[in-house]
This record gives sequence, C-alpha cells and structure tokens, in this order.
Amino acid sequence: MTDQAPLPETPTLAEPPTATQPPASPDLWAAVDDLWTWLDANRPHGGREGMLLRMLKLSEEVGEVAEAVIGATGQNPRKGISHTWEDVQGELCDVVITALVALRTLTPDTREVFTRHLAKVTARSLGS
Repeated sequence: MTDQAPLPETPTLAEPPTATQPPASPDLWAAVDDLWTWLDANRPHGGREGMLLRMLKLSEEVGEVAEAVIGATGQNPRKGISHTWEDVQGELCDVVITALVALRTLTPDTREVFTRHLAKVTARSLGS
C-alpha cells in the first residue's frame, strides 16, 4: 500500500447541458485570436525575440503539467499531495491554449493549419 493518490477513473461522456450547467464556451478560434491580439498588444519584446519567447512559454506550461501530476500523485515526499487531478486538467488546458496561441503567432490561418494537421495525424493513426 502506498500513500499515492489513485489515478482518476476514465471519464465518461458528458451529459447534455442542463439549466444548472454553465452556458456554452466561447468559440475556440475567436478566443485564440482574442488572446493573441491581447498578448501582441501587451508584449514586452517584439520581433524574433518575442516570437521565440512565445514558443518557450509552451515549455513552461508543460512543466506546470508535470508539477501538477507529481503533486496529484504525492511523488514529492517533502510536499505530499499538493495538487488535484482537476489541477492537472487545468494545466493541460493551459498547454493547449498556449500551443494554439503560439501557432497563431506563426500564422493567421491557425484554424486551417490545425485542421489540416489534425486530419493528417488522424489518418496516419486511425487509417483513412
């Protein structure tokens, strides 16, 4: 027996929205554009340096996922269980958002580039 937190169960399909559930989330691609616009207007570094720093932000977010997983499983004996699996979910969402904003930094055709690439990966992995 260990003092580690158990892994979360495999999630089930979400139930249909009810009156107690929050309203539909904003459009993904519009939100990515809005975040990119806000970041671009408030960046301390521009040009190539700013672009490279935006790409490095993704590594920072991935590190936060690792920290949350270590915290959720209690792997650091000094800290014990310091995070929840909900924290891990949030950090994974931050990775996805950061990656999409980084992609938007490289191209205004973010949606098309991502959709094309997802189709390639899906075909390669699952077959045509």
